[in-house]
Amino acid sequence: MMAAPILSNFTRLTSADLLKFKHYLIENVGRSMEGEGLQLGDRTEFLKQRLGEVYVQTKVNLPEDIRKQIFDNILDELTGFGPIQPLLEDPEVSEVMVNGPKKVYVEKGGQLTKTPITFEDDDHVLRIIDRIILPLGRRVDADSPAVDARLPDGSRVNAVIRPVSIDGPCITIRKFRKDKLSIQQLVEYGSLTNHMAEFIRACVIARLNIVISGGTGSGKTTLLNVLSSYIPENERIVTIEDAAELQLQQDHILRLETKVANVDGTGAVTIRDLVRNSLRMRPDRIVVGECRGGEALDMLQAMNTGHDGSLTTLHANTPRDALSRLETMVLMSGMDLPLKVVRQQISSAVDLIIQQTRLKDGSRKVTAITEVVGMEGEIVVLTDIFKFEQTGIGQEGKILGELKPTGIRPIFGPRLEAAGFKLGAEIFMPAGGLNLGQRR
Repeated sequence: MMAAPILSNFTRLTSADLLKFKHYLIENVGRSMEGEGLQLGDRTEFLKQRLGEVYVQTKVNLPEDIRKQIFDNILDELTGFGPIQPLLEDPEVSEVMVNGPKKVYVEKGGQLTKTPITFEDDDHVLRIIDRIILPLGRRVDADSPAVDARLPDGSRVNAVIRPVSIDGPCITIRKFRKDKLSIQQLVEYGSLTNHMAEFIRACVIARLNIVISGGTGSGKTTLLNVLSSYIPENERIVTIEDAAELQLQQDHILRLETKVANVDGTGAVTIRDLVRNSLRMRPDRIVVGECRGGEALDMLQAMNTGHDGSLTTLHANTPRDALSRLETMVLMSGMDLPLKVVRQQISSAVDLIIQQTRLKDGSRKVTAITEVVGMEGEIVVLTDIFKFEQTGIGQEGKILGELKPTGIRPIFGPRLEAAGFKLGAEIFMPAGGLNLGQRR
């Protein structure tokens, strides 16, 4: 055992002294764990016991609050993800953002706040990144400075290091909700209305092809989870994701996930590869976590060739922008298609665009449910069925507004009726009978 650091009267201890003492305990306790092969629960108990023994051997007598804090930090370091472990265990935290060793932010209730938590230095952050990605067979280094991964609980992780990240290694963790939200909870939160929920449910069961559009952190995946829960149990579902996040409850599910390239640059399996392969797996439904590139063309072709009821998300701020993004992604596929042909593919494949938005006050709402009507000339025609109208800003910056039907019934109404849904006129009629919708 290495010699214990000499600690003078604890009233004069500096943070450097405590850090040195903590490292001494970590090195001795960590060494005693080598080759133990314990499960996590047993490992934690063993660590607590061993930590107490090593501490007694040092003959150092710290105040109880400082001793407990050091012990907790060491346990987080050896069994969890270091300084950010308490944030990952906090149910109110939805996202953790490490902007270098001295800046750690969290999202709570839709608002970003800086925490007092810090890492020791860049190397400390890098050790935590390695702890996350090494068990998954992934790597991050100067040649491959960005990596996507997920924690054992399903939380999504992105890490970026130098030279790409100028101010030091960064970690962004989107926490995985253990309690899957229901459509009724979204209604209670004000994300959508009962009538919108009833309409969306009918659209999913009637096998309409739906695109969920929204910005980063707007709640697209949460909404996709809710929509996919309406898929009947007797249908075969193939899900395709970069990092598995979807929480489908049905029994007949095949979950596919991308694979990064090996060290020699070979062996990568992309979203596009998986979409193409899924067509050979006899799916009733294809659910793509997010379209980002050329796979959009394969997705549209699948929608147009009998795979009705497909669902996906993409990054865009409005339904019209979502169409532009789809056009761009189809062109990224390498197929030299005229723009009119691309738009015809989109208009015949996509039935509905649901726009999910994170408002300035941090709240998340479905701000538009828009039908893709068809083509007029070379333009894809859209019709808003439901729309969010902002009326002002209340106390503490809260966004005021109302989710309303526009008064326009969707052209695909007969498909809903054929599936057994005869939606009443009150679902589509705004108060006062005013027509808020427009074809555009």
